[in-house]
Amino acid sequence: MTEAPRESVRVLTPVGMLGAGFPSETVDRGIALGADVIAVDGGSTDSGPYYLGSGTAKTAAAAVAGDLRILLRASAAAGIPVVIGSCGTSGTDSGVDWVAGIAETILREEGLSLRIARIYSEQRAETLKERLNEGRIHPLPPLGDLDAATLDSCSHIVGMMGHEPIVAALRAGADVVLAGRATDTAVAAAYPLMLGMPAGPTWHASKIVECGGQCTTNPRAGGVLATIDHDGFTIEPLDPANSCTPTSVAAHMLYETVDPFRMREPAGTLDVSGAVYTALDERRVRVEGSRFELADQHTIKLEGARVTGYETMSFTAIRDPHILSKIEEWAALMHRILRARVRQTLGLEPPQYAVDLRLYGYNAVLEDLDPATGPPREVGAMLLVNAPDQATATAVAKIANPLMLHLPTPDMAYLPSLAFATSPAEIERGPAYEFVLNHVVDVDEPSELFRVEIAEEASRD
Repeated sequence: MTEAPRESVRVLTPVGMLGAGFPSETVDRGIALGADVIAVDGGSTDSGPYYLGSGTAKTAAAAVAGDLRILLRASAAAGIPVVIGSCGTSGTDSGVDWVAGIAETILREEGLSLRIARIYSEQRAETLKERLNEGRIHPLPPLGDLDAATLDSCSHIVGMMGHEPIVAALRAGADVVLAGRATDTAVAAAYPLMLGMPAGPTWHASKIVECGGQCTTNPRAGGVLATIDHDGFTIEPLDPANSCTPTSVAAHMLYETVDPFRMREPAGTLDVSGAVYTALDERRVRVEGSRFELADQHTIKLEGARVTGYETMSFTAIRDPHILSKIEEWAALMHRILRARVRQTLGLEPPQYAVDLRLYGYNAVLEDLDPATGPPREVGAMLLVNAPDQATATAVAKIANPLMLHLPTPDMAYLPSLAFATSPAEIERGPAYEFVLNHVVDVDEPSELFRVEIAEEASRD
């Protein structure tokens, strides 16, 4: 695989996340337009800490296999690499192996010969405690200083890699790179940077394509192709009926960023404050003026999740107009009576357990940030009980059962009948997790926290 600088590199991103689904025509058109690499993100923290904490994937195996089959066929036919980051949703080692297993099955079924690299990003608490003692781990807002006990409490910890480990795998001859936790942008930036494209345009283009067609006027219509050269980049949608505009492209810098003009990567900071967005025609946008500032210290962001307890959920629906006219009073009464009954029956007091009652249809989403102003037409009351063990959480939820079914307000002369959504009413959700790491660790070498393993031979029939 050559590393000589080229005039341009074309990055094909057919979808924002592996397993989300896309038409095969998206990839076919990108290949026809001269794509040099296919880059797809495979994960996210958007869906909460469960997937990192449990080391399991959000996406269905069949959905991932469907997308992978299209990508691997295209890779073999066109002779271009495929790069997938944050495999298995959270980028744990088990997530990488899960996606790799699916890929290897497809290669055997299709009779394809592609060499797979696995990049592992999980971190050992013992190793990180050594770096903590050396003063090399620093908090990111809003968290404070890290302690060793927090590291020990995590069920899984991953480091978020930049482009360097992916480049190492490509240079070693990988046709398919399956990476653990990685920045969304690194997945698309690795191949162009390896081939000599400038950092400013490369990182900016990679940010814009990270979510596939989200930078277009019709995000549902498929992916995009970015052509990166030494002066900037051009981006176009892969659906001929779709369009990119200067507004739709520039707007993506607002997505998941604190500052719409500056974005930190492990190696430095992308600065787009001087970028100029120009419509080349009705479908394509040209971007120039992006810069990348190398950091004095290369850092790797750490993500970790731990068990906070075990949850049991119950959900009831309320249509009684009298209760709905006093829904906050009803909720306060529910908390008060439930605490008393748990104390009497189980001998427990908060914080030996926790109860969260959310009133959907009233103010469950934003609560005090946007308080309700009038009685709702109906409310779904979701009770979440968290306790140190599943049996206790379920016992508390069972004590709440008659209240969730018949609790009146104090001025009611009758018992209302509310409506449980399920039978049984109590649903055991198992362990609940929380994110506890939002820190960076200083490294001497960009790839030192990651392990690259490449199959000695390409998979074949």
